[in-house]
Amino acid sequence: MHDDRVHTERRIRRILDERLRPAVHGATAPLTLEFWQAPGEPVPVDEGLAAGYRPAAAGQVWGPVWATTWFHLTGTLPSGWAGREVEAVVDLGFSTTGPGFSAEGLVMRPDGSPVKALNPDSIWVPITAAATGGEPVDLYVEAASNPDLFGEGWGVPQGTGTLVGDIETADREPRYRVRRVELAVFEREIWNLVLDIEVLDQLMHELSTDEPRRWNILRALEAALDAIDLRDVAGTAGAARRALEPALAAPAVASAHRVSAVGHAHIDTAWLWPLRETVRKVARTAANVTQLMDDHPELVFAMSSAQQWAWMKEHRPAVWERMKEKVGTGQFVPVGGMWVESDTNLPGSEALARQFVHGKRFFLDEFGIETEEVWLPDSFGYTAALPQLVALSGSRWFLTQKMSWNQTDRFPHHTFWWEGLDGTRVLTHLPPVDTYNSDLSGKDLAHAVRNYAEKGMASRSLVPFGHGDGGGGPTREMVGRASRLANLEGSARVEIEPPADFFRKALEDHPAPSVWAGEMYLQAHRACYTTQHAMKAGNRRSEHLLREAELWAATATVRTGAGYPSERLDAIWKRVLTNQFHDILPGSAIAWVHRQARDTYAQIAAELEQIIGEAQRALAGNPASTDVVTFNAAPHARSGVPAGGGAILAASPDAPVVLSHNDIGTVLDNGLVRVVVDGRGLLTSVIDAATGREAVPPGEAANLLQLHQDLPYEWDAWEVDRHYTAQVTDITQVDSLTSGTRENGVAWIEIARTFGASRATQVLSLAPGARRVDVDTEVDWQECEKFLKAAFPLDVRAEVSTAEMQFGYVRRATTTNTTWEREQFEIPAHRYLHVGEPDYGIAVVNDSTYGHDVSRTVRGDGGTTTTVRLSLLRAPRFPDPHTDLGVHRLTYALVPGATLLDSTREGHWINLPARTVPGDRAVAPLVEIDEPGIVLSAVKLAEDDSGDLVVRVYESLGVRQRTALRVDASFGSWAVVDLLERPLDHPAASVRETGRTGEFTVSLRPFQILTLRLRRP
Repeated sequence: MHDDRVHTERRIRRILDERLRPAVHGATAPLTLEFWQAPGEPVPVDEGLAAGYRPAAAGQVWGPVWATTWFHLTGTLPSGWAGREVEAVVDLGFSTTGPGFSAEGLVMRPDGSPVKALNPDSIWVPITAAATGGEPVDLYVEAASNPDLFGEGWGVPQGTGTLVGDIETADREPRYRVRRVELAVFEREIWNLVLDIEVLDQLMHELSTDEPRRWNILRALEAALDAIDLRDVAGTAGAARRALEPALAAPAVASAHRVSAVGHAHIDTAWLWPLRETVRKVARTAANVTQLMDDHPELVFAMSSAQQWAWMKEHRPAVWERMKEKVGTGQFVPVGGMWVESDTNLPGSEALARQFVHGKRFFLDEFGIETEEVWLPDSFGYTAALPQLVALSGSRWFLTQKMSWNQTDRFPHHTFWWEGLDGTRVLTHLPPVDTYNSDLSGKDLAHAVRNYAEKGMASRSLVPFGHGDGGGGPTREMVGRASRLANLEGSARVEIEPPADFFRKALEDHPAPSVWAGEMYLQAHRACYTTQHAMKAGNRRSEHLLREAELWAATATVRTGAGYPSERLDAIWKRVLTNQFHDILPGSAIAWVHRQARDTYAQIAAELEQIIGEAQRALAGNPASTDVVTFNAAPHARSGVPAGGGAILAASPDAPVVLSHNDIGTVLDNGLVRVVVDGRGLLTSVIDAATGREAVPPGEAANLLQLHQDLPYEWDAWEVDRHYTAQVTDITQVDSLTSGTRENGVAWIEIARTFGASRATQVLSLAPGARRVDVDTEVDWQECEKFLKAAFPLDVRAEVSTAEMQFGYVRRATTTNTTWEREQFEIPAHRYLHVGEPDYGIAVVNDSTYGHDVSRTVRGDGGTTTTVRLSLLRAPRFPDPHTDLGVHRLTYALVPGATLLDSTREGHWINLPARTVPGDRAVAPLVEIDEPGIVLSAVKLAEDDSGDLVVRVYESLGVRQRTALRVDASFGSWAVVDLLERPLDHPAASVRETGRTGEFTVSLRPFQILTLRLRRP
């Protein structure tokens, strides 16, 4: 019996591969081929169509890396093909890696209207469903010779050869060779037979050999193969299909798992290709999908990322019109509600909120559609701030599958309530198929059924199907499989439908899902908190400059009548949000992407500095004044400067710091903090004067740079493995050590070091009146496969670390009692990470660092050392062999005796330094808040250009708080609004007017976000 089964299975493989699939395209006729190599970057469609073409034929070599080649195909349908279905078959020499990771092409008509795309899995082009004979064929192909970076190892090692991950360093030799360009009769009956056999064969292999259904299928397949005359496949395909009809007609059992199949193409906004190529990938995918919808009205396709839709409107209007047409029929469905599928660990509070603002607004403005699904299948872990933002954006549901990538612990749910840090819950689904690129194969569907965590309680899951990452989308074969699997014995029932239908049915099917509370920490991709430091620094700086630009521009508009730069700010926000895509900001894209992002961040900084400067000069008064105005954009007062947008004339300085030298080292003392730096340039003592408590454990030293070997088992840019700690080099060698005092009273010590091929210069400083020790670090980083850390061993016994995240903080265990705890050996934090005992804490704050690790050891004296380390720089080779090479500047600081409020305050101050501008006029803040634990997140004018004032605050300490909120501006009505600045019918926050002009009493629950809109007269 076993031999019989194996024999038949091998027979199926051979007949499919050697006889049936090749016969799908029968009789052929030639097409004439011409080509034109575009110079440099891609050209507009009109220019490509009008270019001067040269003759070519099969065998033509084409395509230097990242180049564009246009092909012109012409021919005539043979008269003998009357009544036959005809397609063009065009194989440009694609690699076998799969759609999105090789050469690609978009087929167009002479008027530039799209037909469909060409890729390794789809080399056919529809010509006619029923030929008359003699019809002319005239088609153009815009072909992109993108490299197969998987096949090429994504680049080359440092210092050797050419780097294909950047057009500036890639060679210019042709990479591809045209294999086939011809007309062919499409034998639909054979194509259907192939699908029939594939579906049954795949299902059969997922069934146990003990199940009668498996053997019924096997016998049906044997009968079908026996019915095929291999010399006349077209003439006998019908008979073979009839032999399979009973097997395909057997219905699924009543309890069969139900799959909502959603067409999809997860297109990375940038990854192994630059942004400009993503524009074309989206165009190719959308053309594929809309063509497929013409033939299959049942197809539903979900596409996220408003930026990608906006690119089509701007750059590919013909594709955009087809998308709009299919949106109108309900087939092409906007999802996601975000500008891009962003990372969620690294963007700041306002930036993550603005992902929803700009994403949702686009779909509302263009289509009047309120997207309800937040669609993030591939981001690298999920902040606990998301549920509240989902709800405040007017969305209802959340989808991801990335948690299936956990390296150790299996995530326990597939359909569940996700509870955020403020208590908001959102219905969440993790497709148990464990991919966003399903082909609806028997293997995928069987895995979804076996893997589904809610068996016995529910019976429904979602499967996104279609080629993704590099685009492509669903194929006609996938749609054909779905129709056959709608009601098939032994399989899950498959129905193509929109995501919203799935979520509604899922909640009906499972009305009491389990709850997961807090962040969804991904046990993978932890190195993305650190890789490509320039991305992190550029993003952080952009976010804080945007805060200042909105704040000061709004203040200048209200105070002086200056124009509000809404269009400029809108454009800048969208560029920042685009760079927060989950392969750009995390540092996991090719060199070209990061080179362009660095340039973008520099441009953004210059534009925002201009906006800030214009607004502050308008506010400060006489620019010829000998006085200066000090502006404070931080949400906490400093040196007499009001919080959150206040400005005063120059404040009186604090007493300078005392700098002295003794046998134990150099001492800095400002009366609040006493610091000792030894001859190695390390912090051996940091004493908090208020308590007399020492922060540094006995015999240890802080601000110790440590270098590790770093070669993860795979995915270089993404991963850091636990074993990296096995080798460590403490960097204590000092090239030079100098000290001094600046005119402003700041005392400093500069330490220069060399290690490996790199050089680091650190300036440790203590400012008058400051309660923190600053470390300004410049590293000329020239290492390969190394990991640079800055260690702060601290004399506290901390059971948890508290890391700032969006709109609050997350606490994580410092113990390693369980695998869930042990796997958090690298963690993200924003502006601060705090550790401490119940009555005493210490914080490390930073201006551009996200990756951290926290560990505990018990010393010989019985005390506990809790070590906080900042992850500064890495040096992975792939996909960018030159990752992080060059000069980096980072600032971080140690804050002894810090509460969570102190941590929040110092974290803001290190990122939002005060500014001074010549002038003679103090500026009262537009908004004042009495309670410092309630943070002013944004002050701006409304997105709809109405001139209304919008104020967003949040509770940052995890406690219930009530505060007075004062608005120093005339306004009429006011409302509590959502993120899109629309009134909330039932606002959760308690807000009431006190009776004083412009004053409100606001009550917030822990970590609650509140947005007020005040209508200006």
